[in-house]
Amino acid sequence: MSVTHTTFVVERVYPATPERVFSAWADPEFKARWFAGPEDWDSSPLSLDFRVGGEESSSGGPKGGPVHTMRGRYQDIVTNERIVSSYEMYMDEQRISVSLATVELTPKGDGTLLTYTEQGAFLDGLDQPKYREEGMADLLDALGAELSRENATA
Repeated sequence: MSVTHTTFVVERVYPATPERVFSAWADPEFKARWFAGPEDWDSSPLSLDFRVGGEESSSGGPKGGPVHTMRGRYQDIVTNERIVSSYEMYMDEQRISVSLATVELTPKGDGTLLTYTEQGAFLDGLDQPKYREEGMADLLDALGAELSRENATA
C-alpha cells in the first residue's frame, strides 16, 4: 500500500471572456463537448449538478479495457472567478486517486487566463501524477479548441 502526493499547475489563455470560460465548466452540454476521453474510447454521458455540494461524474475507457470513472463534488464556486472541487478516480471498481482541483479565471487582455491547480493523492501505483497532468493539459486544450470553434461560428 502506497500513496504518492503531488501538486501541479496548468495554465491556458483563451480568447474568450471569463464569463464564457466559466460557462464552459458550468453548462452540462457545453462541458460534455470538451470534457471527454480520447475519441476512440467508449464513454457514458456526463452527469453534472453544478452548485456547491453538487456532484459530477463521467466514465469511459478503451474498448474492452478498464473503465475509468470520475466522481466529484463541488466545494466552492464564485461565478466567473473560481471553481473548487474534490474528486475520486476509479479504474473499474478500484479507487486510484483522490484530488482537490481549483480552477481560477482571471481577465487577460481580451481573453481569460485559466489557472488549474490540482493536489492529488495517487494510490498504490495504479495512477501516476504525470499522466494526470498530461490528461488535464489535453482537456484544457480541448476546451480551447471548443471555445475557438464557438468564436468561429459566432
